[in-house]
Amino acid sequence: MALILKMLIYFYLSAGVQSVHQIAWLSCQFIDEHVTLNNESHVDTQLIYREAMLQFGQAGDSPVNPRAVTFLVTGSKLDLRRYMEGVEAEQVECELRRYSTEGIHVRWPVQGAQGYNRWFSCTIKHSQDLFTVTGFLRQSSDQPPPGQQDYRRWPAIEDGETLTTTVAMVIKTQSPSVKAGLGSHKKLHCQFAIDHKGPNVTVEWHRQHRGEKLKLFSHTSRSGRTEGTGVALKDLAGGDASYKLEFTKMNSEATYICSVSVNPLFASLDINLHIEEPPKVSLNVEPTVSLQEGEEQKIVCEAGGYYPLDVEIVWYEQDPAASGQRVGAPLPKVLQNILLSSHKLNKDDTYSVSAFFYLQASLRDSGKQFTCSVSHKSLRVPIKKSFILHVEEPGSWSFNLMVGFTVITLLVILCVMLRYLYSARKRSLREKPY
Repeated sequence: MALILKMLIYFYLSAGVQSVHQIAWLSCQFIDEHVTLNNESHVDTQLIYREAMLQFGQAGDSPVNPRAVTFLVTGSKLDLRRYMEGVEAEQVECELRRYSTEGIHVRWPVQGAQGYNRWFSCTIKHSQDLFTVTGFLRQSSDQPPPGQQDYRRWPAIEDGETLTTTVAMVIKTQSPSVKAGLGSHKKLHCQFAIDHKGPNVTVEWHRQHRGEKLKLFSHTSRSGRTEGTGVALKDLAGGDASYKLEFTKMNSEATYICSVSVNPLFASLDINLHIEEPPKVSLNVEPTVSLQEGEEQKIVCEAGGYYPLDVEIVWYEQDPAASGQRVGAPLPKVLQNILLSSHKLNKDDTYSVSAFFYLQASLRDSGKQFTCSVSHKSLRVPIKKSFILHVEEPGSWSFNLMVGFTVITLLVILCVMLRYLYSARKRSLREKPY
């Protein structure tokens, strides 16, 4: 009975662990490097793309794919799977590389660590840009590396070899690509974690645009020295290095780099901020346009204040009754005689453009709806502005005008006569003897 109870508890705990850590392994690409010196003593690097597996388990586990290089990630205070919860293995891309410490040897201060380490970086990206995670894998060894511990003396790794590692440091962003409108407030997410307490961590933010790199923020934990603003110091202790960008401007569009360094490791993530300002669309006519047959009018659709430059404007005509039908309605007819103005650069660096045509009023077009549709990358659906055309025959127009003039004239005569009769009656009452 006790044995059965223990088995039930084991299976319950195993199910719980499986629900939290759904991914047991990832198929990755291991980008290996073969570094040599050429005849001019310059470094030549040949990239070698190899099949690899990132496998989570315990030391001694059999590889899932015996033919691939297996990076067996064993337990530590950090678990890469916690940084990609809620996703399937098919939704992420995994890339492994060697990491050079450029000859710097530092004993990693965790329990059970050997005197020497080989380092690898593992970058996991969501296919829809929901996050990017970079983890540093440490393979400990009691044997010193041959010569300097850098890219020139890396030991060979054979196909089918299993490298037992642990995660030493992780850096993640949930916003690899950010869209912002002008005057908005944005938080550029960046978090990190290290597998031991009290490390000397340096966190920095840089802004890079068109080859120019500007430091925005820097903080070193051991000295407490801080430069710049934008990051809450109280949050850094918990690993939150997110940067707050206040009131975005056009020149806020750039690549923002969050970097975390703990000797001998240096990790950075790029966050691309894109300014997108939706267009404001207007027509130069009212919702109903009344014209006489043969009359011509310039119809203008203006899209203004948008960014970036690319915008699409389409004019089409349609029966208003058909526009509300979902099934069986005829397709709108796209107008071909559309002229575009040149793009205008506004003072705030946004753009404006107009699409216009000359409408020749015809009785067969009376009752039709004309629509201007504006598409832009900042819009989920196009902005549409419409008007309905009413066309009248020239005779009916003059007749209506004559009738209106006659009615007004009769009303004026009637008012004058009523005032005259009222005045005459008033005089007669005044002259009547009592």
